[in-house]
Amino acid sequence: MTVDDLKHLVRTVPDFPAPGILFRDVTTLIGHGAGFAASIAHLADRARAAEAEAIAGMEARGFIFGAAVAAHMGLGFVPVRKPGKLPVPTIGIDYALEYGRDRLEIDPGAVSAGQRVVLVDDLIATGGTALAAMELLRSAGASVTHALFVIDLPDLHGAARLRDAGLTVDALMHFPGH
Repeated sequence: MTVDDLKHLVRTVPDFPAPGILFRDVTTLIGHGAGFAASIAHLADRARAAEAEAIAGMEARGFIFGAAVAAHMGLGFVPVRKPGKLPVPTIGIDYALEYGRDRLEIDPGAVSAGQRVVLVDDLIATGGTALAAMELLRSAGASVTHALFVIDLPDLHGAARLRDAGLTVDALMHFPGH
């Protein structure tokens, strides 16, 4: 399936979670077997071109796409978790959200020094979570130079923020608006 075919599998839900928002729902893409497999293959091709040695994904939908890409490539997957979810000592980073703060954590032993880790997530909006994940993985010693997304919402400028931080950013599809 082409990327254009995949774009048609993403459901748009108007006025969610607030009036005026067009929510891009990837669950319809995930639920379409051939579409999900094709999206993973497209992402894996891009991760391979980035010479990934491991794939990292942010909780929660980043786990779905990232783990599938890692498995497709025969690589390990690094889960970037919300606080208190890992049973071992962790390192973490606090970061700003649009309305508040959040935290991400990883097992520092999940990456090795200099290991090329590619970030994978379902959607890039404002970029705050991806930037925090990049910083966290780098603080553990990983080399993080690429971030891959299924969807980019370019009007929210997250991809630009990631590029400004030195990441190569790629998305399978782009949707205007919020």
